Amino acid sequence: MSQTKKNQTAVIIPAGGIGRRMGLDRPKQFADLGGAVVLRRTVAVFMEMGDIARVVVVLPSSWLAAGRESLAGFDSRICFATGGETRQDSVAAGLAEIPAEVEVVVVHDAARPLVSPAIIRACVVAARRDGAAMVAVPVKDTLKRVSGVRVEKTVDREGLWRAQTPQAARFDLFTRAFARAERDGFVATDEAAVFEHDGIGVTVVNGSETNLKITRPDDMAIARSLVSPGGGMRIGHGYDAHRLKKGLALVLGGEKIAWDMGLVGHSDADVLTHAVCDAILGAVGGGDIGHHFPDNDPAYKGISSLRLLADVARLAAVKGFAVVNLDVTVIAQAPKLMDHMAAMRTNLARVLAVAEDRVNIKATTTETMGFCGRGEGIAAHAVVLLGLHLK
Repeated sequence: MSQTKKNQTAVIIPAGGIGRRMGLDRPKQFADLGGAVVLRRTVAVFMEMGDIARVVVVLPSSWLAAGRESLAGFDSRICFATGGETRQDSVAAGLAEIPAEVEVVVVHDAARPLVSPAIIRACVVAARRDGAAMVAVPVKDTLKRVSGVRVEKTVDREGLWRAQTPQAARFDLFTRAFARAERDGFVATDEAAVFEHDGIGVTVVNGSETNLKITRPDDMAIARSLVSPGGGMRIGHGYDAHRLKKGLALVLGGEKIAWDMGLVGHSDADVLTHAVCDAILGAVGGGDIGHHFPDNDPAYKGISSLRLLADVARLAAVKGFAVVNLDVTVIAQAPKLMDHMAAMRTNLARVLAVAEDRVNIKATTTETMGFCGRGEGIAAHAVVLLGLHLK
């Protein structure tokens, strides 16, 4: 390395979380955040800083290949290590990849992609000066100690801070503290606690509320709004059509409508609700209803389409979005639907967890033109606006 020892800083990014609370099909560090996965956004902050000599990304063995692919294109300062059972094991594995000439070692959560270079540098300066440092923010809310669902007591928040990352220490102190923790069998949830265990004083550096850790769907929604201001709204359009056949039940918007014909389909053939499902899936880039609920899967034979809609709404929530408002147009020559509109709105609003005035349903004919006008089928268009899901 060309830098002198006193200017060398190395970074360990433990990325071993599986993100159960996010409800994703992949670790949260591989979730999309404004067009780039979370891990790449986190690593990019450090790789764009010229005073960082090395970045060690620590991943589970099963995700190393995905990590390398996600971080392709960065320069040779980046390297990879295989993580262990605990965060502490993973940080130790990253530490083994750092050369002894490095002066300061920084650890930063993979799931904190919005950290600023200014906060990183402030932490490094404090660690270089004082031996060890951590980023934190003072507790603002009143704290309660709770047992079950009952408050036991109010906790005095004076002097309490919420730990963030980065956390850093001089290389010699870092390695000494981790060696002692291993000897003592001491396991902590962050590096500052390991330093404390070794008697090393830790300086607190002011962090930021935007340096959030993505743990739950709400956190992802906030992060997306910060990454793409004004980009927290999505519009989707859905269209569906089903053929009419005598002797079948007619279901629209979850309502069974008395008529001598019904719609043909694998589920209950609720064309209105199917169009809504496709509109939501379109807004979140989730494909279409046939992809999620294939018509050759017996699990969906005769199923209520409102159940499918509930699943689609949950998928949108996992991606950080909820319905703002919905507008549906049903195209049918017959039967007349006016008397059923209110019940349909109630059904959709209940499943989507929105007020009924956020759902609008209209019906029209085609003046006997086309397959709808000839009574061969019914079609529906749906347009949906999604916003950030902050519940």
